[in-house]
Amino acid sequence: MKITVIGASRGIGRKVVDHALSRGHGVRALARGADTMGIEADGFEPVAGDATDPVALARAVAGADAVILTLGVPRDLRALRRTTLFSDATSALIPVMEAAGVRRLLAVTGFGAGDSAAKLSSLEKIPFKLFLGRAYADKALQEEMIRASSLDWTIVRPGILNDNAMSKKYKVLVEPETWRQGIVSRADVAHFLVQAAEDGSHIGKTPAIQR
Repeated sequence: MKITVIGASRGIGRKVVDHALSRGHGVRALARGADTMGIEADGFEPVAGDATDPVALARAVAGADAVILTLGVPRDLRALRRTTLFSDATSALIPVMEAAGVRRLLAVTGFGAGDSAAKLSSLEKIPFKLFLGRAYADKALQEEMIRASSLDWTIVRPGILNDNAMSKKYKVLVEPETWRQGIVSRADVAHFLVQAAEDGSHIGKTPAIQR
């Protein structure tokens, strides 16, 4: 397969790049620092650019079999600021994919975005709103855009992320009554994303990923 990863230089995106390459896929990686990722593997193509730039996005998605969107929340005080990154990138990406005839989109948001917010416990909601409320308000808008598109989409909502090694032992919670907050490694989220790209599963679904 040819897989485009947007937000590829760190976090889940970098894990997706590494895992997809290990599976023998061609990977086109879009990130501002794509040229400095230090990857020399066959099948790897860096695309340096901004995730909100339609020109860079068009270069990145051309000829792809699947696009994996992995923009994340900063791990510092920037997470407290109002942001439109997620909705801006998504509003730019969707028409580019539609024009290019690339239908498969897997987008990482997070548990607590969209209708999964109702599944946070009372104790979880207070710190969540305080520290992540602004970012996740934009992620909710991002999800609405994806749902309204003509793409074959999957919205992936991991729980609290860590950097543990890939275990391949995680739960994929598809039905709303099973949703809950939990912990999962970035590597395991990457495993799910690549697998779903390969087998075409969970189209039109919003699975929560937990250990």
